[in-house]
Amino acid sequence: MNKKVIIDGPPSPLHLPGLITFEAAARHLNFARAAAEIGVTPTAVSRTIKNLEAQLAVRLFNRTTRSVSLTEAGTSLNASLAPALALIRNSLSQAVLATDQPSGMLRLSASYVAYRILIEPHLAAFLERYPLINVEVSLDNQLSDIVNSGFDVGIRMGRKLQNDMISVQLGTVQKRIVVAAPDYFRDRTEPATIAELLAHDCLRQRYSVGGRLYDWRFADREQTVHIDVQGRLMFDEMRGVLDAAIQGRGIAFVLEQFARQELKSGVLRHILTPHFGWDDAFHLYYPHREHMPGKLRAFVNFMRAATSPAIE
Repeated sequence: MNKKVIIDGPPSPLHLPGLITFEAAARHLNFARAAAEIGVTPTAVSRTIKNLEAQLAVRLFNRTTRSVSLTEAGTSLNASLAPALALIRNSLSQAVLATDQPSGMLRLSASYVAYRILIEPHLAAFLERYPLINVEVSLDNQLSDIVNSGFDVGIRMGRKLQNDMISVQLGTVQKRIVVAAPDYFRDRTEPATIAELLAHDCLRQRYSVGGRLYDWRFADREQTVHIDVQGRLMFDEMRGVLDAAIQGRGIAFVLEQFARQELKSGVLRHILTPHFGWDDAFHLYYPHREHMPGKLRAFVNFMRAATSPAIE
């Protein structure tokens, strides 16, 4: 009669590959089929089983030229081992599933303008689609070093990025238009040409704190027209420019998408409608990684699809 597996003293270390080989052979009761499943030769399976039996000092299989069957000890070992390996396989499956159901905290750095135009309109849909992802948004006009600052992804206008960064364009190039509040023209004449802007208070914007002022450049047929407007108010963020324009403090040159709600409600008017300027498109940027986190991949793919121009 075969003995059960009884180990006196401290157990010898058993290697997981050997136990996996045993479980496959016990399940198939065929060394060739077990070898095909694991991806080794039948000889390698036979050798592994012999080593395991020697380590345990007990026979696990009855082997003849025609059949393979478990001994009593083998049956006892398999009864305990098979559920444990099934649990391990299930845990690995859950880890793979996590890439299909991404989770965790996604930290995003963006300017307020980029957030309002690109992120805010789609944020609710993203959170609904990915209920296991939390989003933290930091609004900053500077080009943040997202790696050192602990961000997963940033958004900026243009393509000039740090080394080892991947850029994904969101939407199309941005259009700038001239806007003003109806109250601004209560005692003033609305300009009919670009040159007449020189007679008005224009709201200026710097690219950043202490940075240069944004140029008022207009696309006119096949050339660009630049005008050096003047004004008593200047800001380092387009949000301040837009608010001042709503209050009737001057004429603004802003992104059309950024002023869409104010134009629709009538608190701002689009003036000099034949004239406009172009800015670059916004881009997502994130560090190059061999394995992109699931939460980042989900966000990048979602935003690319959400901001793609509709094909008519």
